[in-house]
Amino acid sequence: MSGSRGPRGSAAGLPGDPPGGRRAALVWGVGVAVYFVAVIFRTSLGVAGLDAADRFDVNASALSTFSILQLLVYAGMQIPVGLMVDRLGTKKVLTLGVVLFTAGQLGFALSPSYGTALAARALLGCGDAMTFISVLRLGSRWFPARRGPLIGQVAALFGMAGNLVSTILISRMLHGLGWTATFAGSAAAGGLVLVLLLLFLKDHPEGYEPAPVSHAGSAFVRRQIAESWREPGTRLGMWVHFTTQFPAMVFLLLWGLPFLVEAQGLSRETAGGLLTLVVLSNMVIGLAYGQIVARHHAARTPLALGTVGATALMWAATLVYPGDHAPMWLLVTLCLVLGACGPASMIGFDFARPANPPERQGTASGIVNMGGFVASMTTLLAVGILLDATGDDYRIAFSSVFVLEALGLAQILRLRGRTARRERERLVASRVEAVHVPV
Repeated sequence: MSGSRGPRGSAAGLPGDPPGGRRAALVWGVGVAVYFVAVIFRTSLGVAGLDAADRFDVNASALSTFSILQLLVYAGMQIPVGLMVDRLGTKKVLTLGVVLFTAGQLGFALSPSYGTALAARALLGCGDAMTFISVLRLGSRWFPARRGPLIGQVAALFGMAGNLVSTILISRMLHGLGWTATFAGSAAAGGLVLVLLLLFLKDHPEGYEPAPVSHAGSAFVRRQIAESWREPGTRLGMWVHFTTQFPAMVFLLLWGLPFLVEAQGLSRETAGGLLTLVVLSNMVIGLAYGQIVARHHAARTPLALGTVGATALMWAATLVYPGDHAPMWLLVTLCLVLGACGPASMIGFDFARPANPPERQGTASGIVNMGGFVASMTTLLAVGILLDATGDDYRIAFSSVFVLEALGLAQILRLRGRTARRERERLVASRVEAVHVPV
């Protein structure tokens, strides 16, 4: 019965809409802690880019390969991970993810060569890929559906807190303790969250077990992917994620620090402060976006489009500013606006979530999450190639941002009408069903 409440077996029971509460927050918090550590590991290269170039004696293109390979593995794993979550449950997938990303971080610390370091980052990306979709699924199993937008933004907020740890703590450790001690020491956090995960995490509350679904071989895989993709809300969510996430991801993951130091003439300390500003802005805006979308469903598209427009405007203003360096007020404004990219990308999941039933949530989330990381990977590669080709001309290199934003914007405008019509049809159908179901 659609729209009912309570545990399985009650007259008003719907396993997919649990009540939430303190225990839900605690269990979900364990999953968020895993994601928090994964983001620390993922973004630790962002403050170590110049050190990595010196350690492995590589140019800009080879340096960008670290992040590109990591994101390539991450993006390529999204649909398989979504299928795994739907089939195996959250705890098993998160456990495997922690083991892999911890091994990758430790391997990166001990790598004697560029090749082994690349392999370590690929392993890290594989484990990292298993975290966020699992956390979204965990939230949908422990909290009511109406809290979905806010729960997703709060999870992303803790991810940005992990980014903040990388920006502040990892950078200081790197210059105080050195490469090996910093990365090997941070890997201990992976062991800690693994223990918490094994002891306290459960896939769902008692009495809210998901309905059994046939997982028979390749037919199940094809059906899950095809049915998720068929929904315009899933595709719109993917393109929203594609268009909004990557400008900040590229800036924080690799090229922000070199751009601010080498192109804008700032000290590493000042540049690190601006990267921190992006993260802090993300955290504040994320809470605001989550509240707005939870209360006003129609605000999803305006928020996404507004973020894309503001990001493009600030990048254009920074890159075309006359003179060798942009003024500090403009760089500060750029970083504040980049802080909206992560929260805006979360809106993509808010398009896909109502378009798919609970048994497809993992697969649909994987499709959406793939969008932003494909865009990030493409831009990381483009910036590295253009820097090498133009003699480190950051203005030309960062102009590649506008190409992907234009592509994504065209797809968002194409799909938003179809998604709105499909949502209206589902709303009408659910009201008709509610009228005809006996109390």
